[in-house]
Order: sequence, then C-alpha cells, then structure tokens
Amino acid sequence: MEKIKSFQINHLLLNPGIYVSRKDKAGDAILTTFDIRMTKPNFEPVMNTAEIHTIEHLAATYLRNHEDYKDKVIYFGPMGCRTGFYLILAGDYKSEDIVDLMISMFEFIRHYHDPIPGANPRECGNYQDMNLNMANYLAEKFLKEVLYNIGEDRLNYPEG
Repeated sequence: MEKIKSFQINHLLLNPGIYVSRKDKAGDAILTTFDIRMTKPNFEPVMNTAEIHTIEHLAATYLRNHEDYKDKVIYFGPMGCRTGFYLILAGDYKSEDIVDLMISMFEFIRHYHDPIPGANPRECGNYQDMNLNMANYLAEKFLKEVLYNIGEDRLNYPEG
C-alpha cells in the first residue's frame, strides 16, 4: 500500500502553521484540505479533547456562517493526533489564501464567552466534554505565536 501524503511529512520538522495537506478532484471541483497545525508534533503537549471539541464547535459554526466561505466549507474537524485540525474547502487554494480567515476565526474563538453552539444533549453526542477557557487560551496562543506574524516557513511543509 502507498503511504499517504500526510505520513510522508517529517513531523519532527513540522511547526505550528497553516499548510495545504492535499488537493483532490470531486467531479469538476477541486477540494483543498488544510492542515491547521496548532502544536509542534512530538515536542509540545497535545490538546485535550475538551478544548479540541470546543474549538471544533466554535470554528465550524463560525466558518459555516461566514459570508464569503459558508458555501465553500466542506469539513472542519480535529486531527486524531490532537495537534491541530483539518479544514476542507471547495476550491483551489494556497495556504496564504486563508490566513485572514484563520485570524478572524481564531479571534472569534479567543473572545467567545457565550454558551457553546450545539453543546447540549439533543445536538451533540458528548456535550459535556467542553472547555471554553482552554479553547480561548489556545486560540490566543495560536494567534500570537503563529498567525499574526506568519511566514513562509509556517505556510509550506518542511523539506526532509
């Protein structure tokens, strides 16, 4: 079996950032999958499920209500390794194309203090596993350490 592209990335060299993970064709459409890497794999502690779950609810709600992107969002969800998220958009994009979107999304999460959308037993299968304070903290950390001063080294996968 061929090794998938995400397993070909040297995670020992990977820093937090926004990366194009892959591009796929679905009929005539191109789908771009982004790797929204929030922690340095195998060096920093992974995020706990409660804050990941909270970020997922807030980010998905934000993206699916965004005036320019709501009809382009295919998926937003966590990586199994708990170091970040995948965002799939309909269209052919580069990492730098969504920096402003990611800044506005993480600013939304950083400042969010209302009830978490969908965090109730009728709308979520694990509604009690949420941590808004940590989601706010991680959004702030990602903004300050990565997004506000993002460079090419955080927009393209490392070589090697």
